[in-house]
Amino acid sequence: MTVNVFQAALLGLFACLASMPGMGGTSIGNYTLGRPLVAGLIVGLILGNVTLGIIVGAAIQVVYIALVTPGGTVSADVRAACYIGIPLAMMAINAQGLDPNSTDASALATTLGATCGTLGAILFYGTATINLVWQSIGWKALENGQTHKLYVVDMVLPWISHIICSFIPTFVIVYFGQDMVDVIMGSLPMDGLPMKTLFAVGSLLPCVGIAILLKQVISKPTDFLTFFFGFTLAAVLGCNLIACSVIACFFALINFQISTINSKLAHVGTSGSLTAGSDDDDEEDI
Repeated sequence: MTVNVFQAALLGLFACLASMPGMGGTSIGNYTLGRPLVAGLIVGLILGNVTLGIIVGAAIQVVYIALVTPGGTVSADVRAACYIGIPLAMMAINAQGLDPNSTDASALATTLGATCGTLGAILFYGTATINLVWQSIGWKALENGQTHKLYVVDMVLPWISHIICSFIPTFVIVYFGQDMVDVIMGSLPMDGLPMKTLFAVGSLLPCVGIAILLKQVISKPTDFLTFFFGFTLAAVLGCNLIACSVIACFFALINFQISTINSKLAHVGTSGSLTAGSDDDDEEDI
């Protein structure tokens, strides 16, 4: 698998749009184009292998499933994990002739994605640092009453930051990525200790993402029952992700209906108590 100039340029453009500061908007850019599962589809379409792109994107998504950026603090940048990590993982899997559905392919994808995500944190802070220059220009324009310049500061100048810290790194790394992958794979054989270590670490990374997610959604010990029941059900039925999502939606609907009924019963019970209390007061007054 090779990447031509046009494909590398497209990947660089999507890296700009998916940047965490939100060139494509927070909802469309960061939380949609910047998600590995969505990026896997986009990268697969660009590189001409949608199936492999989605498989790699799904593997990397597990690692970043609960990634948040409180106060602009980032431990990893999914922009780089998506539009640098996914193409490199796809090229590496093809170069090694691995089965995309194998454990080794998934471990390789998550490891490359996490490595590129860590590298992307540097690009993220680089973008934010350059944006401080545009911010100072905006403050000066505001102090001088030149509010019309704020549109340029807000909509035009940030593209310079993203071209420097998103487009160019993505374009260069992805365009020369096949040669880099060949050199790395040639110097690191699959049966060697470095690659075995790489696969071992990569296979543990999804556990980190799931643990972060559990820390956010589990509020009491009994919530683990629902979580482990889902895993058991998936293992017994052999469901894929789509089937698991449909089953989860069904149980979510049942839980919502039960919660609604309990809320209505509690409201009726409270209203009944108030009515009974009012009748007693009337009788006492009489």
